[in-house]
Amino acid sequence: MAARVAARHLPEGLPPAFFLTDPARTPDPEAIVAGLPLGWGVIYRHFGAPDREIVARRLLKLCRARKLRLLIGADAELAAKIGADGVHWPGRMAGASRKWRGRFKLQTMSGHRGDNFGHFRTLPVKAVLFSTVFTSRSASAGTAMGAQRFRRLATSLPFPVYALGGVTPDNGLWIADSAGLGAIDGWNCFKV
Repeated sequence: MAARVAARHLPEGLPPAFFLTDPARTPDPEAIVAGLPLGWGVIYRHFGAPDREIVARRLLKLCRARKLRLLIGADAELAAKIGADGVHWPGRMAGASRKWRGRFKLQTMSGHRGDNFGHFRTLPVKAVLFSTVFTSRSASAGTAMGAQRFRRLATSLPFPVYALGGVTPDNGLWIADSAGLGAIDGWNCFKV
């Protein structure tokens, strides 16, 4: 339900929700991808895994079959090699997106409270995945800002934003009217 609400206000070409892989928290990403609703997005974060190309190709095959967008985290070369839809950049690497302008259907970046998004307008990224919104199990999660504060932030920015950090099907409705949704283990409910 929350993803349907989010889809109503996001620009065409942006999925209503993203599943972000994590080797520790979602060790079998294919089982989750196989159950995701049509039209969602997947961000494969391989963190340098030696089998990253093999896994990326398997995920791409699943994504194509399910009409999902596949982005590769921080690895434009791999994304280009396998024909992924795009790249998701950590905020510290967002400038690298300029080199890949026009090469992908979609580039996104991550953002955190306190970031200066003034440079965003010069980048070819279409959306920012912003964290931490709700309490999260992620080791890198900071203090959660909560739904109300996040909604104010999301509606004040001149670009599409996705909520990340502790997002689940239960709390997604609290912010879906102002942002897309992103989760790691919050989408385990789709596991087949």
